[in-house]
Amino acid sequence: MSLLWRNKVLLAKIETSYGVDAAPAGGDAILATEVRLSPMQGQDLDRALDTPHGGPTGTIPVDLHRTISFKVELAGSGTAGTAPRWGRLLRACGCAETETVGTSVAYNRVYSGLESVTLHLNIGGTLYAMVGVRGTAAFDVSASGIPYIEFDMTALYVAPADSAIPTPDFTGIPDPLAATHSNTPTFSIGGTDLVMRNFKLTLANRVETQFLIGGEEVFLDGHDNTIEARVRAVPLATFNPFVMAETQAKLAVALSHGTAAGNQIALGVPRAQMQRPEGLEDGQGRKEWPLRLVPLPSTPSAADQWSLTVT
Repeated sequence: MSLLWRNKVLLAKIETSYGVDAAPAGGDAILATEVRLSPMQGQDLDRALDTPHGGPTGTIPVDLHRTISFKVELAGSGTAGTAPRWGRLLRACGCAETETVGTSVAYNRVYSGLESVTLHLNIGGTLYAMVGVRGTAAFDVSASGIPYIEFDMTALYVAPADSAIPTPDFTGIPDPLAATHSNTPTFSIGGTDLVMRNFKLTLANRVETQFLIGGEEVFLDGHDNTIEARVRAVPLATFNPFVMAETQAKLAVALSHGTAAGNQIALGVPRAQMQRPEGLEDGQGRKEWPLRLVPLPSTPSAADQWSLTVT
């Protein structure tokens, strides 16, 4: 009997204890696309025995873990103050989730009390359970496209098993809005409104695995946040990224997407250092700048490089 690749269900639930399966159910379903799974990562120890035949003598698999990547549509829950389903995934990427009932849900980087999730990916009746999952993410908004959060997650290894495909419940996951002039009303750098073709804020968490006697863990060892944006060039008197890069200017970056309550996304970066513009692009006959910026904290110990708020 063949197993269909498209017949898959992805579930995610925050773990109460690290590495202990949180038993996600249908109501924990994640609507994902471009799912890619590496089911058995690790290394093979060569026994390298000296034998008369002089050939291979076998290997021992160690440091087993699993990686998975996928994209989730950047849309709220449809109800102001209720966390979107993807919020639990950001929590496993070193982010705090703060709910203000009936008003908003906010996300920002934290350095302690890091959480983890259990993922269950069922493909055609085979369950790939993943525990102790942590990872990194990127926010991607491109004109005339669906805004996405791109996740790259690493998990402790659990042997695959035959399991009935669960029935997913996607209640509370509204349809996304395409990134357009009307749906994405704000994009500015340093207080200057710019015409934007694409934007990506990459968290770039450094994800490490540790396999010791008495303990195994996926942990986050710092991060290298970056912003890439391609914008229409304007007169230098209006906006001069070359001088900004030369003077190490720290600029606020603001992007908002969505128009209805419960589905309005505001991404803010208070202090982003402009990097050297390294090229120019032809955007349908108009000059465009590919810009690079690095989000910086207000102080060396602060966790305020960026914030994302859903209202």
